Amino acid sequence: MPEAIVALGEGKRVVGRLRFETDGRRQHSQFEYAAEWLAAPDRFALSPGLPLREGGHFSAGRGDRRSALPGCFSDAAPDSWGRALMTKALGGGLSEFDYLVLSDDRTRQGALRFLGDDMEPLSDLTPPIPRLVELDRLRALAHRFERDPGGAEEEARDLAGVAGSLGGARPKANVEGDGHLWIAKFTSAQDTKPVELVEVATLKLAAKCGLRVAEAKLEMRDSDSPIALIRRFDRRGNTRIPFISARTALDWDSDEGGFYTDIADVIRQISSKPVDDLHELWRRIVFTILVSNKDDHLKNHGFIYAGGDRWRLSPAFDINPSPSRHRVLETGIMQGGSFDASLDIALEACEFFDLTPTDARQQAFQMAQSIASNWKQALRDEGASPGDLETFADAFEHTETLRALQLKA
Repeated sequence: MPEAIVALGEGKRVVGRLRFETDGRRQHSQFEYAAEWLAAPDRFALSPGLPLREGGHFSAGRGDRRSALPGCFSDAAPDSWGRALMTKALGGGLSEFDYLVLSDDRTRQGALRFLGDDMEPLSDLTPPIPRLVELDRLRALAHRFERDPGGAEEEARDLAGVAGSLGGARPKANVEGDGHLWIAKFTSAQDTKPVELVEVATLKLAAKCGLRVAEAKLEMRDSDSPIALIRRFDRRGNTRIPFISARTALDWDSDEGGFYTDIADVIRQISSKPVDDLHELWRRIVFTILVSNKDDHLKNHGFIYAGGDRWRLSPAFDINPSPSRHRVLETGIMQGGSFDASLDIALEACEFFDLTPTDARQQAFQMAQSIASNWKQALRDEGASPGDLETFADAFEHTETLRALQLKA
């Protein structure tokens, strides 16, 4: 039965032990907090689904094999892109435990570490973390792997280490620069639109609207494959900051989308500044509607540890406008309601987020005004062409925008 010591941060502070079992078809795990962690004055639960207590916490793989691990561990494991690279680099037949512990320890999301009895990482993929000057080489490796995953074994091994536990299906890697760790997002071979350019512009637009967002910048903007750099907010210098996704915070194991009001309930339970986080989350709902973000699923919202067994809503990330006639959200606004990207539903729900209807209307109007005035210039600032503006116009100019701009009346 494979197992790992679960530790936190650079100091490798022992939190517990994870044991894993598989018969090839079924997979399950058991996590148990260490007695010294439970006795520590600064202890905290790794997630709401793993409350502090003696004895084992069991997880079993059902329809989705990833539920064989508790959510906070799944958050620290690679997603589609990283898994494809690891499968090519290390061979098929990898279990959920293998994906988790063999991915690069240095760049792993959050602060969790998975160690052997010698207190060294079990990670099997540890090439040097590339620097910003190597972005062109990494981009070429990613393109080669996308074009020919079957024949790109060397590229896969190189990229699998630097991809680490990054989520999503698009090509990406971790890089170091300016004293920080960054996520480099590469243009995909399948892209027909300037996805990276628009993501960076939209994150800057969100900041202009007063939202807390991850720092973003565009590299190689004059090339046909620019690279988005998103600064890692789960690192402060060499300090690793615990992180959990909203999916984990909700202990969500359904394939169905969740609801923002459920995230609001969790904020009331775990946040060190619940009112600030509730207001921020509601504003993000409105921003998502106004920019036609189609990537607002539960793993694209998260919490970072704030100390004292409390968490804070993490900076916003992975906001990707998508012009579409079908305006739907990945995460519904109100429990039991529709998934329509509807400003009226957001306004109706405002009191769940501790906002008065008057404040909600005013904030929605101000965001809509800021977006309407600035979205074209925000895209131009990142190198968008007139054709790009035309392509994305429907993402920023639509009936919900007009509805929001009428709220001042």
